[in-house]
Amino acid sequence: MNIVAGEYKLLGLSKLNIILGKNGCGKSSLLRDVEGALLTQPDIFGALKYITPERGGTLVYEAGIEQQLNSDVNSLPNTRRVNQSNQFRQQTIAQYRTLETTVLRALESSLEAGKSDHPPFFNNILSKINSLLDNIKIQRDPQQGPIFKIVSKSDEKPVDATSISSGESELISLAIESLAFAEKVVSEKRNILFLDEPDVHLHPDLQTRLTKFLIDLVDEYDFEVIIATHSTALLGELSEHSHSAVALMKPGQRELSFESVDEQYRQILPVFGAHPLSNIFNSSPILLLEGEDDVRIWQQVVRSSEGAFKLYPVQCETINKMNEYEKRVVKIIESVYDKPVAFSLRDKDDDDESIDDIPPLIRMRLSCRAAENLLLSDDVLSSAGIDWDEFKKRAEKWMSDNPKHAKFEAFNKFKDGSYDRKQADLKELRVLIVGAIMASDKPWEVLVGQAIAKQKKISTPTVNSLQDYLGAKVVASLIPA
Repeated sequence: MNIVAGEYKLLGLSKLNIILGKNGCGKSSLLRDVEGALLTQPDIFGALKYITPERGGTLVYEAGIEQQLNSDVNSLPNTRRVNQSNQFRQQTIAQYRTLETTVLRALESSLEAGKSDHPPFFNNILSKINSLLDNIKIQRDPQQGPIFKIVSKSDEKPVDATSISSGESELISLAIESLAFAEKVVSEKRNILFLDEPDVHLHPDLQTRLTKFLIDLVDEYDFEVIIATHSTALLGELSEHSHSAVALMKPGQRELSFESVDEQYRQILPVFGAHPLSNIFNSSPILLLEGEDDVRIWQQVVRSSEGAFKLYPVQCETINKMNEYEKRVVKIIESVYDKPVAFSLRDKDDDDESIDDIPPLIRMRLSCRAAENLLLSDDVLSSAGIDWDEFKKRAEKWMSDNPKHAKFEAFNKFKDGSYDRKQADLKELRVLIVGAIMASDKPWEVLVGQAIAKQKKISTPTVNSLQDYLGAKVVASLIPA
């Protein structure tokens, strides 16, 4: 699904859509302008609603606000097309009154007509709202007509609206606003709820809860949502939903292409578990790696370094997928962080060690053939209590003792190649090297990771040292001073 509205084009929209971008990139302007432009196309679009990002006020009833909203149908959308709405929650209460009336009238009409599949009772609507709340709940108040009261879930005692937390106020407001919109959905037309930074004042756990609420609402009432945010917690929660899409927005961008949250996003998304726009991710930047072994090595590096190495290793499925992952990561971090940085690291194999960056992502290759060659660097050998000469002596003895071993020919090929420990293909031999030759009971990835974790940057590494095998660019980019 696409939208062309004024100077904006939104392509590839799904039911649940997120525009992810840092502050000041124009997300709010896009939502306001698109919603306003679509109001001029009533033959295509039914219910449309924009919810402003900075939502002030208190959850109390003010008759004047309700009268204003009832007398002027443009009052609510006009007051919402600003960044700050100081009476947002008072307007929410007015909509709550309308919501209850709408639901009850629909129910009454259905029951009078004898329909078996009647609309939900209003208490069911309240249950949806209360499912978002831990400590309080809202109840219908017979003494005040269609005005709810807030009570404690533990003892049913009344709670003043001015004393509840900002997060609780946000959840109640956004739930009522969304439900009020859902009841206005026009069948056979496109109905769109524009949510501007619904994550404000919400802990990531509550953001997740709100997102699940919206998913259920979209499935039940069949409308679209476009959310502008810089909260990756929201994006993460949508990652498993089949009808979700994301667009990454840069400042001044007018054409956005939405993409489904595919396997690459799911691999990368765990990085974004931090609070919205925190620098936790950017202080532990992503490190893309081509295989599971590489990921285990660098996970061990992070664990063993006592905070010296701050990286988030991510596997790219296969080496052939690395270019795709690199491009995806660049799009994400440029849309979220002011000074983004990320890394990718490949085996050298038979390629040249040099590789061009995709700024701000720094691309690297090992100076040795592959990660298993790091095993035979002087540093890793030393950690196992041997040196290179001792290794060769043990290797010769092992071959003499095991001429019929399944790995004998591979080891003999290594020997015939003059024990080229930096560039030989050791993939078949790595487990044997650790257990039979180095006499270590640790997995080879652990040995290598623990040795890297101890490194401090050296300007001129010695030949066959671990930093020599890692390569100058890896050392400059990843090894702490």
